[in-house]
Amino acid sequence: MSNKLFTIQEQKLLKKNPYVKAVSEKGITYTDEFKAIAIKEYERGKGPKEIFEVAGFDIEIVGVIRARTALRRWRKAFNEKGASGLEDFRKYHSGRPLERELSIEEKYARLEAQNALLRAENELLKKIDFGRKDVEKEKVKLTAEQKFQLIHTVIKKYKLNRIVRYLCELVEVSRSGYYRYFSEEAATKRQVRHQDDEEVKEIILKAFHFRRRKKGARQIKMTLENHFQITYNLKRIRRIMKKFGIICPIRKANPYRRMAKATQEHRTLPNLLNRQFKQGIARKVLLTDITYLSYGKGKRAYLSTIKDSETNEILAYEVSEKITLDIALNTLKKLKKNGIKLAEGAFIHSDQGFHYTNPQFQKLVKKMGLSQSMSRRGNCWDNAPQESFFGHFKDETEIKSCELLEEVKREIKSYMTYYNHYRGQWNLKRMTPAQYRHHLLQVA
Repeated sequence: MSNKLFTIQEQKLLKKNPYVKAVSEKGITYTDEFKAIAIKEYERGKGPKEIFEVAGFDIEIVGVIRARTALRRWRKAFNEKGASGLEDFRKYHSGRPLERELSIEEKYARLEAQNALLRAENELLKKIDFGRKDVEKEKVKLTAEQKFQLIHTVIKKYKLNRIVRYLCELVEVSRSGYYRYFSEEAATKRQVRHQDDEEVKEIILKAFHFRRRKKGARQIKMTLENHFQITYNLKRIRRIMKKFGIICPIRKANPYRRMAKATQEHRTLPNLLNRQFKQGIARKVLLTDITYLSYGKGKRAYLSTIKDSETNEILAYEVSEKITLDIALNTLKKLKKNGIKLAEGAFIHSDQGFHYTNPQFQKLVKKMGLSQSMSRRGNCWDNAPQESFFGHFKDETEIKSCELLEEVKREIKSYMTYYNHYRGQWNLKRMTPAQYRHHLLQVA
């Protein structure tokens, strides 16, 4: 006999066949009529596979071995006892009760169990939905393990050990799978795996807190490879983070962007960049912008940066309590003071804020031998990499906990060092901005 077990779906399909009396996960009870037909067809020269297929069975579900064995058993019984040998007498002497009408108490117990199971399932689905972004797009489905846990919880809470089969049918899992899941061997394997996960969790937490900057799964993977010489599969990292609740703060998308209106005497310039952020040359395309930083009790500071669009490296920055023209001018002066050697044809790109349309700023840009480019009005995507940096910066720093401006400056200085020299980036071949700049110089 075949060792194949039928799934719930396969059992439902088999029950639809008129030659089937009953189906369990282990076997099929055929009608006496089909047994007689099968023997006659076999004597006419047809094989077991053809006989079962003509009778409407899916031989892939039944299995050729099972069909061949059943036919051999029926022929033997027919040769020994004739037509009476094909009758199924198991129900008369198997010790199992016949199908009967359930009592009121039994029906009530089943309804109670069904209600308890549905309540537990709803609670679990709420917990799953709470942490998912796509709950409205995709219906959440429970895994077999989650269903086993649900059944176990309901049985333990309401003491319903005698209706395990009924609960398994309700959630469409096999009874044998349920018992196998809670077997001693399976429990031991889960315990061993949990211990392994605990060890991996500690390693992941080291990367998660590396240099006091929280990270997502991809950042953790790159940090482990670059600084701990450990390689983990990205899926494994995400599984461990989900299992132990290691959460990286994710900024919410903000479709609105602060735009300072240029005065009439300020001059806007054409968009030379046209979103060609990656041109294969380091320090050719420079991006600049200003963002505000809230700290202390209602205090606010401002950060101006100049970023290399090719390597994502922050080349110069300025922090100020005021958003005057000086913050933009000082950032440019620091670029020169830092001795940054720019590529031929380098230009600086910004939005149309009043700092960048100001004649003094434009004059200093020309004096430094740079060209100047500007985004289209109200179009933040024209300077997207710079906006992205500010987003990551606010996610990964602790500016809000600072009380003094000096503390803000120290935190920013620490982060700039971390960002340029320690924070790997997926789109830079998993290198840091400084490493990627050296890489470009070597291949040039």
